[in-house]
Amino acid sequence: MIEIDGSQKSGSGTILRLSVALAAIMKQPLHIFNIRQNRPQPGLKPQHLEAVLTAAKLCSAKVQGAALGSRELWFTPQRIRGGNVEAEIQTAGSIPMLLLATLPICLFADDPVSLHVAKGGTDTTHAPTVNYMRCVLLPVLNHMGADANLTIQKYGYYPKGMGEVTMTARSDRALKPIQLENFGKIKSISGVSVCTFLGDRQVAERQAKAAEDFLSQSGYSAHIEVVNDQSNTFQKGSSIVLWAETDASIIIGADAIGELRKASETVGREAAEKLLTELTVEPTVDVYLADMLIPYMALAQGKSAFLVRAVSEHIEANIWLMEKMLNVKITTQRVNNLYRIEKSN
Repeated sequence: MIEIDGSQKSGSGTILRLSVALAAIMKQPLHIFNIRQNRPQPGLKPQHLEAVLTAAKLCSAKVQGAALGSRELWFTPQRIRGGNVEAEIQTAGSIPMLLLATLPICLFADDPVSLHVAKGGTDTTHAPTVNYMRCVLLPVLNHMGADANLTIQKYGYYPKGMGEVTMTARSDRALKPIQLENFGKIKSISGVSVCTFLGDRQVAERQAKAAEDFLSQSGYSAHIEVVNDQSNTFQKGSSIVLWAETDASIIIGADAIGELRKASETVGREAAEKLLTELTVEPTVDVYLADMLIPYMALAQGKSAFLVRAVSEHIEANIWLMEKMLNVKITTQRVNNLYRIEKSN
């Protein structure tokens, strides 16, 4: 039985999500306690509960303690078979966070997986936007041999959610290590600016123009796709994701979401400022992608490494968890104005 104290390091839902994913892949029973202990409202919220239950569907796991507010649960997985799986969050809880909990499991399934997630948020605070996952995370994972794709049926925002996404994934269950140690030269900056039922106010256009204008002041030109979406009649909202690609196959991303009484220009500029903060120091992985990549580095055979501008609490938590559960060694070393994170053989 793997024992995990969820109050360690960040004490966040990340520890819960990745503990369950790794237990499923390892086919080892898990007992996790003090779930989300360091958050204002500890225990399982709807999106965490649905992530656990969806993970259980993927590997026919027996689960005890899976209830709203629970701070302790037992997860006993079986084989990861694959196939079609349905999930519903029922709030504006983050669909991308549920996908982050389940994608590693899907990549170790016997057969391809089609995971359909409904009634959740695609673009919410404290989580990556769905287009960040689609345009930044998944292309990088593709270099590691992970074949995964996202189709967005409905965008969903706070407070009603009602977003809908389908993720398909297949893998040969042999993730390749990744060496990202040379930034190279920027060859393009792209983006997707989305608004749902806000086309009359040109929200997506204004977000895109503000981002383009801000980047142009630093000498960068960007091509940002504008999407005036009408997929969700329940909840208006907006988001923007930007990413830079270099001639060394590096992808650096940043995103921002619209909120009530937050000007569209502010949203676009916020994403551009985040991207420029990264590009100024030339990392090989942005600070948000870094913590998402660590589990895949740990699962891949061989040495992986990347350079990041800062070590967040999520990076520290993920390193701690990978070392504890997978018995790997991940080191962090300061290199000039960056941090080199390496998983040894």
